Amino acid sequence: MRNTTNITKSDDETVILRGISIPLASDVGGAFITDCSRNRERLFSDQQICEKYGLTMNAWAEIAQKQAVRLAVNAEHERRTFNGDAAREAAAKFFTKAPEVLDTILQDQRASPRHRIEAARELRATANTGAERTSNTSDRFIITIDLGEDKKLEINKRIAPLTPEEAKENFDAE
Repeated sequence: MRNTTNITKSDDETVILRGISIPLASDVGGAFITDCSRNRERLFSDQQICEKYGLTMNAWAEIAQKQAVRLAVNAEHERRTFNGDAAREAAAKFFTKAPEVLDTILQDQRASPRHRIEAARELRATANTGAERTSNTSDRFIITIDLGEDKKLEINKRIAPLTPEEAKENFDAE
């Protein structure tokens, strides 16, 4: 008996990006599918997809008709929805508008002083998010082992590298 199983991939499982046939299962194909999912979530426009991957609008419409692409985009969209990636990216995109809105409230002389103060606090918190990482506070990991009978062993260690002063202190202590 002859095996008649065809293991070659169909043209439906590839896309032409910048004139090159790209398998959907490749790294570039996976990135394309992720961007198509972002397009479905309205985080990426059709124009952005076409520009990024060198497509004409006709080529983009043709790709959208491929069943393998639609199934892969649906699966990626579902994955991104369930693991929270879609919501996080949407929130980050929409959050970029918040400082402008807060500034409008802060500058509005007719706004309640309470609202203006709250807007100033939110702007300060937003502006400080990057600065907090560069301060002397560092990430730590804490391991707690319950030994029973109300006894616990706790390991509290710093993740960030030591400062030169701390390194010298630790060296001197040894």
